[in-house]
Amino acid sequence: MKILLTALILGLFSTNSFAQNSTLKPIKVSTNIETQKWLSTSILLWVRTDKPRQAGMDRWKGPHSQIIAATAGLQEYRQIHLTENNPGLWQPIAGVETNIPADRKIDGIADVTMKNFFSLLRGKKQTKMAYADEINLFKRTILYAAMPKWSKWYKVAEPDTKIEGRSIVFFRKKEGVNDDDFKKFIADELAPTLANTGVLKELRSKEYMPWKESQWNTPNVFHDNATEVQFQASLMLGFTDKNAMEQFFKSNNLKKLSEKLAIYCSAIHAYEILETLTFVENGKKLAVAHK
Repeated sequence: MKILLTALILGLFSTNSFAQNSTLKPIKVSTNIETQKWLSTSILLWVRTDKPRQAGMDRWKGPHSQIIAATAGLQEYRQIHLTENNPGLWQPIAGVETNIPADRKIDGIADVTMKNFFSLLRGKKQTKMAYADEINLFKRTILYAAMPKWSKWYKVAEPDTKIEGRSIVFFRKKEGVNDDDFKKFIADELAPTLANTGVLKELRSKEYMPWKESQWNTPNVFHDNATEVQFQASLMLGFTDKNAMEQFFKSNNLKKLSEKLAIYCSAIHAYEILETLTFVENGKKLAVAHK
């Protein structure tokens, strides 16, 4: 946790020296949708392949979940369980990888939101236990961190709104694109544009700090994450039901957005979510997780 805290602090002062054509600059889109800003992480998970996939997923939402949920300083802890068959929901875009490669297909994401920076200094016992348990169910874990400025929840619906269709979308920056411009495009143009559609029942955006293995270097599992397969941002999208989600990804409005996305992105991986389980909510550990 100390290593992650150091990396987050350094991220506040990071700069990018790459030049970029002014025609690619993002446009700030106005929205009346309220937002909350949080310090957060996304831990991408691949379950072991020498055991049945479902066995790993069950252990994750069983014993392993209780280790993480008991960590002090969490605002929210959710598990994002992805469907096993996940070729990619985003419609094809010329020059952009929208088909999810089988060898890097993610099984789930630990979606962790912290109350504040001090949360990183707490829960050492739970972190040590989580480190030790990972080998029992995961073959690879990759942590991405997002500062509060770049981690937003949009209030596109009331908290008790029923959501029966979800997707999480990961974005890879195109080579040569300025880091800050990429972040601003996702945060200030793409996310508010989607918020204004009125279609979404959940919208959360994250623009990640540069990935470092030291942020989550657990023993006995892989953390291989070459530059060409790293992600720099993600969007969590919630819909009334699966049909609404499918219609969204087929829509002409999304096709128009895709034309701009091709300027900034080399890959867009849109995963279908099987279930989202919440174990910590509003800073409190739940007796029973809910979807």
